[in-house]
Amino acid sequence: MRQQRPYDGIVLTAPFSMPYQRYSIDTAHWWIARALRGSLDLAGLKPLDIDGFTVSSFTLFPDTAVGLTQHLGLSPRWLDHIPMGGASGVVALRRAARAVQCGDADIVACVAGDTNHIDSFRLMLSSFSRFASDASYPYGYGGPNANFALLTDRYMQEYGATRADFGRICVAQRANALNNSGAVMKKPLSLEEYLNARPISDPIALFDCVMPCAGSEAFLVMTEAEALKRNLPFARIAGAIERHNAHADDPIQLRGGWSVDIDALWDSADCSPEDIDLLQTYDDYPVISVMQVEDLGFCPKGKAVDFLRNKDMTTTGDFPHNTSGGQLSAGQAGAAGGFIGLVEAIRQVTHQAGATQVADARYAMVSGFGMINYDRGVCSSAAILKGAEA
Repeated sequence: MRQQRPYDGIVLTAPFSMPYQRYSIDTAHWWIARALRGSLDLAGLKPLDIDGFTVSSFTLFPDTAVGLTQHLGLSPRWLDHIPMGGASGVVALRRAARAVQCGDADIVACVAGDTNHIDSFRLMLSSFSRFASDASYPYGYGGPNANFALLTDRYMQEYGATRADFGRICVAQRANALNNSGAVMKKPLSLEEYLNARPISDPIALFDCVMPCAGSEAFLVMTEAEALKRNLPFARIAGAIERHNAHADDPIQLRGGWSVDIDALWDSADCSPEDIDLLQTYDDYPVISVMQVEDLGFCPKGKAVDFLRNKDMTTTGDFPHNTSGGQLSAGQAGAAGGFIGLVEAIRQVTHQAGATQVADARYAMVSGFGMINYDRGVCSSAAILKGAEA
């Protein structure tokens, strides 16, 4: 008899993305509402049909998840607000799945969204981490770009990576984004253009940095029986992990919390890196994607650039990576950046990805990274999804 696995019987369905916009005069509430409506329409549901709701957003503040229930006409018996940045998508998945499994809710809507008006990004950064401001502003702190420049420089010194190694990631993701009608970036990017781009914070240049934008993402969590009853395509959860404040004693973060629990994730999912048909990493900067390739077990620590030099990371390649274009080319829509890879992965294994579809995709891995404090992210998460036929 097959041993029961932690998420047996729970599925993900109705993935929906609002097309990203560089700027928006609409509020985070508006973006979240549109993504929720889109997901419900895909499932043929009305707002009062869902009895669980979880939201992630930076620019929703000072409003909250419970405030949104009034704005959106919801009446959930299970509610959560997950402020974990890039780790939020998988964390929302895990907690919503447990809620359905325990009978606390029957159908949970997981939504993330943010706006980007002329001052929203600056205001978000000013309150994002008081420790970051206090500890580093006196020394010329220049925001996330400066922090990740230091991390990128250290990685290059430690492991021999070059700017061209990071550039190959950015170029492949731009190629993927050109097939995503909802992406912000619409022009091809060559490796030469990447290498000659305007410096931002040495060794980071323009195309290493995510483009803040407005957007939202959503999906539904329910039992497999419920999805079958409604004739909805669905993805199963093979396994999922989250870890916070891992490796806190490291002088600079060259590894994340994934490395603590990755063996348990592969064991629970009953698969290996060789089984993964596509990888969706959190990619606010390419060095973070490189770290995830290592910490998720695709290659030893410090060997990701060698591993990726021999891979084609486009949707038609042998190692499809961030198939929607990821944040580096689709855009970073605030907390929705923690959902973009997950929503795309659901589409991929249910064969609904359209122009970005990876042929015969059965297993997808998604990882998240969030909540920067000075020089590190303290939240990490990862999940393995599989199609109904896997």
